[in-house]
Amino acid sequence: MEQLEEKIRAALDEVRPGLQNDGGDVELVAIDGKTVTLQLTGQCGSCPYAMMTLKNGIENYLREQVDPEITVVRAQ
Repeated sequence: MEQLEEKIRAALDEVRPGLQNDGGDVELVAIDGKTVTLQLTGQCGSCPYAMMTLKNGIENYLREQVDPEITVVRAQ
């Protein structure tokens, strides 16, 4: 599990600069199997496109870079 978490954190570090350029960031909340719970913060947290960023952006990137079965959900 630690290896999966390390890969996820590394991939998030790669997408982070794009989010920070828009005044936001992403925080890893939890990993449960292949379900990754993320929280968008700053401007990204209140953006109307936040779910699209999580699913079409970050989830697709994690599937390409880490594991094709990863599912991203937004922290409540």
